[in-house]
Amino acid sequence: MSKNSVIVITGGGSWGHQYIIKEIKEHLSDHRVVYVGSKDKDQEVFENDPDFFRTYFFDTHEEHDENIFQQLQSYYSYWSYKQECKKIIEELEPKVVFCVGGYSARPMAFAAKAKNIPLVIYEQNALSERINEELHPYATLSLSPYLQDSAVGTYPVRSEYFTKQRIRSDIKCVFFLGNIKGASPIADLALSLAKEFKARGIKIIQQTGEEHLEEIRAKYEKIGVEAKLFGYKDKISSYMNEADLAVARAGSSTIWELSANGLPAIYIPYSGAWDNHQFFNAKFLSDQKLGWLMREEAIDKQEVLSILDKNLTTISTKLISRIEPNGAQKIASLLKEFCEHS
Repeated sequence: MSKNSVIVITGGGSWGHQYIIKEIKEHLSDHRVVYVGSKDKDQEVFENDPDFFRTYFFDTHEEHDENIFQQLQSYYSYWSYKQECKKIIEELEPKVVFCVGGYSARPMAFAAKAKNIPLVIYEQNALSERINEELHPYATLSLSPYLQDSAVGTYPVRSEYFTKQRIRSDIKCVFFLGNIKGASPIADLALSLAKEFKARGIKIIQQTGEEHLEEIRAKYEKIGVEAKLFGYKDKISSYMNEADLAVARAGSSTIWELSANGLPAIYIPYSGAWDNHQFFNAKFLSDQKLGWLMREEAIDKQEVLSILDKNLTTISTKLISRIEPNGAQKIASLLKEFCEHS
């Protein structure tokens, strides 16, 4: 394989998109990898990343129902960036463009279509993003961990979640994660159940924002419950390994990290996510009886307590079998095939 072969990765705008990009680029060091994203969210993450041969950042923004003037301005910006992407393609002659979704992917993805460059789409959520839905008819390949016939049907979960996986059975420790703020439905649920958990001998691990650690710790001390608290800078996989059940949001990386670790979960989707997509991620697993789904407005503490009496061996075993390891490496290998056969 030649270092002269160029692979373009485009998309971003959210932590979930960036997670996928970070994992896959690690396995493309034998090629020249070019990244095209947005100034809004991606530049600060990838601008100085030495793994990229070149990076380009455009002033792209998520589209909303704006007035006609703003719509025209938005379309003109897209058209201008698309022309710039065509020039990038003409100069670098990439063998394939890999799109992870997000509004910043649009100019390069459609430029690839116009220039007849193979386009590979990765859909990380059970509900397709609008840009991926728009691109799907033109894609050479569409990959998704939710589709059985996908050429690569797994998610690029970090290896640490697989190496620390174990099959759960009885519930002795519950992990509440996804609490960016001190007050959230998940944080409130944890505190409201804390005394009952203590009476049952069930330990609590809770993730929260760094700035809220002391506030949450004080609340537990006030009710006489000891809980293990940690912030977002800590390594989540080690805490996950201790738990037998999780209560979590349903972002794509979260549900697949939990699956890789064999940790069953009660999912409380973030209702403010675009198109309520976390609901569909959680529904994908709950429909297979591989987890539980509760909406924010309908959290049922009694149902949570009833789950504590369940044996999780079957669910945990099935979760582990639902996702294959080395997802990033498999996706990278597929992209390299376009370089070999062109």
